Amino acid sequence: MESSTDTQKSRRKRAWALLIFRKIRSLLSIEDDTDIQATIASIQKSVEFRGINVWILFFAIIIASIGLNVNSTAVIIGAMLISPLMGPINGLGLAVGTFDMELLRKSFRNLGLMVCISLFASMIYFLISPLSDAQSELLARTRPTIFDVLIAIFGGLAGIVASSRKEQPFTIISGVAIATALMPPLCTAGFGLATFQFRYFFGAIYLFFINSFFIAFATFVIVRYLKFPIVKFVNPQREKLVKRSIIVFALIVMIPSLFTAISVIKEEAFYTQVSKYVTAVQTSESLKDVQLIRYEKTYNKKAPVLTLTFVGDELSQNQIDSLHHLLAVDYGLASTQLQIKQASHVVEAGTEVNVLGDMLALRERQIQEQKNEIQQLKDSISVASGYAFVEVAKNVCEKYKGLIGEISISNSVYVDSKTGEEREIPTVYVRMTDGTAKNRVRGELSEWLPLLLGVDNVRIIME
Repeated sequence: MESSTDTQKSRRKRAWALLIFRKIRSLLSIEDDTDIQATIASIQKSVEFRGINVWILFFAIIIASIGLNVNSTAVIIGAMLISPLMGPINGLGLAVGTFDMELLRKSFRNLGLMVCISLFASMIYFLISPLSDAQSELLARTRPTIFDVLIAIFGGLAGIVASSRKEQPFTIISGVAIATALMPPLCTAGFGLATFQFRYFFGAIYLFFINSFFIAFATFVIVRYLKFPIVKFVNPQREKLVKRSIIVFALIVMIPSLFTAISVIKEEAFYTQVSKYVTAVQTSESLKDVQLIRYEKTYNKKAPVLTLTFVGDELSQNQIDSLHHLLAVDYGLASTQLQIKQASHVVEAGTEVNVLGDMLALRERQIQEQKNEIQQLKDSISVASGYAFVEVAKNVCEKYKGLIGEISISNSVYVDSKTGEEREIPTVYVRMTDGTAKNRVRGELSEWLPLLLGVDNVRIIME
């Protein structure tokens, strides 16, 4: 009797488990609303690149370049919405998934043509643009991160799933075009060519390649999952040749890309662990007599380097050993070369090298360079009664070109509300174009301007 009851309970559990499984499968199913033939036709059509598509791409690249140049995210998003770049990339994924050699050739050829036109258009724009500084939106597209890889994968999956629906949701497809961000890297590469900054060019092209590969890979995965029909050949020998060629092509592209993705993941992991390690060092009770004032991290595949600079009491050998142990064991950075700088020496792998003299010499050189710069500014302006404000302003603008938008210098009368005392003080108004340099510029102007203007005090107003 007990055995029969146990059997019934077991059957009920299996029935419930099967029911739940079917519900989940039904909830997550993407096969029911799939229109395979319409999807294939849509992707094949989007691969086409001639006539109006050429002009749309050209205009979109110019718009995106302007957005990057003036640091406008809204303009960049608008350009990505009208870009036809996704078509050939999806075509590559579909071609590999269905062994369509003709579509593979066409997609590859048109994607190459699109890249060339994009580079040409963005390079021409940046050659004639009066704004030559690299803004933050542009700099963000010079190297791939793990987040770019993840966005490309999941954006590509969302794009092909949305494209395979009978009623394609435009908002999803538009969102994929924005999220995967194919255009900004090409514009950044054009900026690198126009300004001969080839590290920008190679970094941006690298990012574009990573994005393109994983979007195509996501398309391939969904195409195979939905069992899109394989292209049929009349000649069996021709079919074997085509399939082998496509497999070889896919492997040639896939293997380096996977290694690249792994490298990106390792680099991101290094920076993340270093940040955690530095936080642990700053809050360590065993290092309360010293203070970490700076750290520098340099990543390379063979031997990453982390440099810590301390002030305070000299670190003991036990503390140094503890820092090495914490880095290697607790944060998994055993291959990282740790350099420890203190007030008078650098500790590296048990070796101490005196750097106090070097630090003092560097400071003396910096002071002398500042004196030389002040003297050059003095020599470059004419003296009438004191120094002419206009000439001083011009020289300051020249020195801080790219950091200062405009500067105004005038004598202002200040009245003390309590004593009624009047004082005439040169007042300098500065509008910055680079807010990150505000403190440095203010400090240097506070030192130089009184000397240049021949006064004891100068008031500086910055925005």
